[in-house]
Amino acid sequence: MVQRLRRHLLAALLTLPLWAQAATPASPPPAEVREALGEAARAQGLGRMRFLGIAIYEIALWAATPVSASDWTGKPLALEIRYAHGLDGAKIAERSLDEMQRQGGFSAAQGTAWLARMKELFPDVKPGDRITGVLEPSQAARFYVNGRAVGELRDAAFANRFFGIWLSEATSEPTLRQQLLGRAP
Repeated sequence: MVQRLRRHLLAALLTLPLWAQAATPASPPPAEVREALGEAARAQGLGRMRFLGIAIYEIALWAATPVSASDWTGKPLALEIRYAHGLDGAKIAERSLDEMQRQGGFSAAQGTAWLARMKELFPDVKPGDRITGVLEPSQAARFYVNGRAVGELRDAAFANRFFGIWLSEATSEPTLRQQLLGRAP
């Protein structure tokens, strides 16, 4: 198992794309972000998720007005994830639920329903693919794959837990959180 993981990680490292299309603070927002947040949307923060030193994805927080560590659940925002290599959509959904469980506050039945819906929404991804999530505060999370709408989950608890993967104090990646909020290099 460990050797297989090492081979997979080495193969992923050797096939990482250049990030020429990654968001920068001066980049225009993608069409789905402009549609959801308006022309005032700006990249507030950027980060790169790594596992054992290998880039898994780059992520940008888009917002029309600045988002802080204490008010992110009450503001419309978008998280755009650009994947560095191929990943199985079901695994993305399962990992998302694992990270949501760190925040607590939902039942096993909710988790089961949320996982099933995320498996429907999240496709297998290849290098350069983008999944964008849009938070509609107190309402829903909408998702886009490479700019195309794929669906939503109209559940405020889900939306807060999902975006909390990156933005809540309970995140497993506090440095990435600080980068997204524009507070760390």
